[in-house]
Amino acid sequence: MTTSECDYDVVVAGAGPVGLFLACELRLGGARVLVLERRTEVDETVRAGSVNIATAIALYRRGLLPELAAAGEASLARLRDFRGNGRPRPKFAGHFAGIMLDPDLFDGSDPAWADAGPAAGVGLAVPQAELERILGRWAGRLGVGIRRGVELTGFDADADGVTAHTGAGSLRAGRLVGCDGGRSTVRKLAGFDFPGTAPEITGYQAVVRLSGAERLGTGWQTTDAGTYVHGPFPGRVLTVEFDGPPADRSAPVTAGELEASLRRVSGVPEVSVTEVVTATRFTDNARQATDYRRGRVLLAGDAAHVHAPFGGQGLNLGIGDALNLGWKLAAVARGRAPESLLDTYTAERHPVGARVLDWTRAQIALMRPDRHARALRRVVTDLALTTVGTTYLATRISGVRQRYDLPGDHPLTGVCAPDLRLADGTRLGERLRTGRALLLDPAGDAGLRTRAGGYGDRLDVVTAACPDRPGLRGLFVRPDGFVAWASDTAGGEGLPEALERWLGRPLADA
Repeated sequence: MTTSECDYDVVVAGAGPVGLFLACELRLGGARVLVLERRTEVDETVRAGSVNIATAIALYRRGLLPELAAAGEASLARLRDFRGNGRPRPKFAGHFAGIMLDPDLFDGSDPAWADAGPAAGVGLAVPQAELERILGRWAGRLGVGIRRGVELTGFDADADGVTAHTGAGSLRAGRLVGCDGGRSTVRKLAGFDFPGTAPEITGYQAVVRLSGAERLGTGWQTTDAGTYVHGPFPGRVLTVEFDGPPADRSAPVTAGELEASLRRVSGVPEVSVTEVVTATRFTDNARQATDYRRGRVLLAGDAAHVHAPFGGQGLNLGIGDALNLGWKLAAVARGRAPESLLDTYTAERHPVGARVLDWTRAQIALMRPDRHARALRRVVTDLALTTVGTTYLATRISGVRQRYDLPGDHPLTGVCAPDLRLADGTRLGERLRTGRALLLDPAGDAGLRTRAGGYGDRLDVVTAACPDRPGLRGLFVRPDGFVAWASDTAGGEGLPEALERWLGRPLADA
């Protein structure tokens, strides 16, 4: 059976933010895609509460920045209400293990921040459910098929494709991607290795109705019994206790259970949980698939890696996975690139995921209530509350320094492309909305365009000077916005090899 005989090129299991973003990227690449989601509505359970700069840049390049900014402003308005109507708009630089960073100590002189363009100035306090709605609307505009209330129950993979089984019947696809969360059905059935470290905490994250909460501190609070968070909007609470993992993570979270945990950690015996709006348990189970692909089955987001949820790092890591995978999978599915292109997905994203897992493990170490950990926490707090410390931590959280190890020695190769101002009044990020690769020709170099011949179906060529980088003579940007080739000399030496590596053979050679 050929790919064209399948019902879809790709079936995505899971319509959370990662699955939706991946599906949209696949559609931009011309793939026939279907998303299966067991839930009938957007999951309102409180989860990640912010997006980092790297995610904001990705959404900006797809034209979604206005919606993201509006959602961020709405969240900040809720925060102002919680803090008191007369107080000014809060500034936020992030936190590390609940150690709040002082934005006034942040040094934004790193060029990576200026290169982020308009995305760097967006209010990023965007709840995961709201991001899911934004991506759902985008998916609707692109014509992505989404079947809600339809759960993937199993699949059979062979050399030609995947037969996905659901309660509503079976369908055939060229490939299957599991974006179905930390307890991924796809990962388990496909037999991916998933090594890591065992959990030692029980955490709760919830939106509740409280009484007797006047003595609760706001924000992150560390006590002798653990850590808790109250805010940043009314009724939002989080607790962390170092008494081992829960006996049953899947059991419903009760008001009594939340109340008992909040009282133990906060030391406020009169606080009561009178109603649970949404609630979930979490642990610091930290595991990562050794490979994100097994034949025609792939993983992205929490299906590929799990860890403690502090700082929303999992959401942002998953969006990065989807951004990296979407254009590659679409190109292979549509026959425009060789199968080997998919090998670069794990090669590029696995090291990023490993760093995030260690980032969260380090936070757990600083949150432990024993005397050694608390002594270490005091030292790290002192370091964090310096300009160098704040800038380092905030920059790591933001994702602006992310880089892939790509061939080439130009300093821009492998980095997220700077949002260059172009002489025609546009910005580079605005030129990436189609999801196609881009070749920037700042000097009108005929030799450069000749070397790019044969890629008209995969590559947008933009001829415009760059006032910010007058020495730049050429820039090849992959569909995910990362620079695959750059040069400060005329002629485009090395460009054909980069184009073939990432976009396949030119039409004349196909």
